[in-house]
Amino acid sequence: MIVCPNCKHKNMAGSMFCSECGAQLGGKDALITQHISTSQIAEDTSTTARVPPVAPRSYQPGGVDAWGSLHLLDTGQVLPLTGRNEFTLGRISEGQPIMPDIDLSPYQAYASGVSRLHAVVKRDNQRAIIMDLGSANGTYINGKRLTANVEQILNHGDIVSLGKLKIQVLLKN
Repeated sequence: MIVCPNCKHKNMAGSMFCSECGAQLGGKDALITQHISTSQIAEDTSTTARVPPVAPRSYQPGGVDAWGSLHLLDTGQVLPLTGRNEFTLGRISEGQPIMPDIDLSPYQAYASGVSRLHAVVKRDNQRAIIMDLGSANGTYINGKRLTANVEQILNHGDIVSLGKLKIQVLLKN
């Protein structure tokens, strides 16, 4: 068993990432990058002619139906924004009657200073917008604190901080 240093969850031996919170197990040296040469791979033109090219994953955040996704920088977890145009972000707290659409509790939200209802992310036509909901520790875009209850436009690649929890916003073109 490998115990996650982040959430203390017990994972199976050989696990590279925690099955509970997604944190990397075994330290930064556990993963080794290798160069793989593609010059020896023969391309079969009979199959490639029938299969349409697929855009790189970074251009399809969260899959085909998602209009964007939230990439949690500490854990590498990607949360797709799909099925609706507006999502509240925050953390669940015991006894709280109102719950956020996207619960960040599994990603150390409490320790990072994320409020129960911290911010809202929404799509308005072709724009993505974020608004701080009067959180205790603030919402930041690329290091600049947002004014509570004032909408701010998001761009692909922006780093949003909910308290100390850093999230990169990936938007579909």
